[in-house]
Amino acid sequence: MKIYYDDQVDAAYLQMSQEVPAGVVEMSEGVNLDLTEDGRVVGIEILNASRNFPLESLFSCEYEPRLMADTG
Repeated sequence: MKIYYDDQVDAAYLQMSQEVPAGVVEMSEGVNLDLTEDGRVVGIEILNASRNFPLESLFSCEYEPRLMADTG
């Protein structure tokens, strides 16, 4: 995953894959998903990013693996 921030337009983009998106879906005002033709998320665009969350959180990452409960 790559994260981009454009301070001139205050937009953040989280690139999830190298695939070329086939379309965009607006999830909420200022949050758009770039999707492949079969609905996989390629990227997430966040407009007015600095007004919606602390920008320093874009550049820190925590990973906590979780075990899936056995549903069998």
